[in-house]
Amino acid sequence: MEAVLRPIVVIGGSLVVTLVVVWLIDRTLQRIDTRHPETPLWGLLRRCRIPLQLMLAAALLLGSYLQTEIPVVVHHAAGIGQALTLVLIAATAWLLVRAAAAIVESSYARYAAGARDAARVRRVRTQVTLIQRVVTAVVIVVAAASMLLTFPQMRAVGTSVLASAGLLGIVAGIAAQSTLGNLFAGLQIAFGDMVRIGDTVVVDGQWGTVEEITLTFLSVRTWDERRITMPVSYFTSKPFENWSRGGAQMTGAVFFHLDHSAPVEKMRQHLHELLQESPDWDGRSWSLVVTDTTPSTIVVRALATARDADAVWAVRCQVRERMIEWLRTEHAYALPRIAIAAAPVPHETLRVPPPGPVDPTGGADPRGGADPRGGADPGER
Repeated sequence: MEAVLRPIVVIGGSLVVTLVVVWLIDRTLQRIDTRHPETPLWGLLRRCRIPLQLMLAAALLLGSYLQTEIPVVVHHAAGIGQALTLVLIAATAWLLVRAAAAIVESSYARYAAGARDAARVRRVRTQVTLIQRVVTAVVIVVAAASMLLTFPQMRAVGTSVLASAGLLGIVAGIAAQSTLGNLFAGLQIAFGDMVRIGDTVVVDGQWGTVEEITLTFLSVRTWDERRITMPVSYFTSKPFENWSRGGAQMTGAVFFHLDHSAPVEKMRQHLHELLQESPDWDGRSWSLVVTDTTPSTIVVRALATARDADAVWAVRCQVRERMIEWLRTEHAYALPRIAIAAAPVPHETLRVPPPGPVDPTGGADPRGGADPRGGADPGER
């Protein structure tokens, strides 16, 4: 009877203690979160329930599995102990990653709630995101190394690796030159404030918004919902346009190619009326001037300001569409025209045919009447 009850008590007791402890911790975090809603940390820490349960269960079973006195367990005690150790290490790493993510998200949420500078908020978001990824990578590497060192064979390998660390470091540095370059480029982007999550950028002629920044790559979401993924080293080695640098406000330009008779002053007044009706114009500045001329047209440039890249795109489209419609209905003569008829030739450039034989009738009608054409030569007409 004792041989049956002992394993049940040991294993069941470990599981019950684990569930009770985790339940108490979760209830405590829930109450603290209810009392302090301004701090999201306590609510985020509740995500750690599953790794905490796994860690506590593995730790309790690791310390008490031999007390079951089951022959199979006693015979394979070394293997079971090593398996529980691996589970304990993995669960601990999982718990640390979840806790670090909760702390980072809570810190960013509190900062974003009280900050007024949108550019600085994006900068902090980029930095904390990369810090979280660095912490996650370090925890995973340390956990993997700890799990490997639990095998006796790997300890000997580890000693050999440490003995030749200098040579291996050189070889690894050469082999992973690109990866290490992207890693340091990611850190440089995070703390150098070159580009941030949410910035509007133009790379390789593509306009989009920075959606994700990792330690190795950066993702740009274009206006048509495509994703451009490129290594972060691109932004440290090549020029690119950052429209959000120094503020999101922008100035948009619209060009019109019109006839020389276009009413520029009336266009200027109509542009002002259009902008006053547009909800995307921020009211900072506007203008309309003639910037160039050609033998057949003039180039009229309209400028308008907006709060960000999306708004300036909308303003440009509205001005272009409504101004062309106004010109077409009210001043159609101002639209460019293409001449398709030949220009008139001056009289003195007309060719006179060479003189021919003299008419013996003197231009008179052979039938005795006058010439109905008045005797004029066709070439003279």
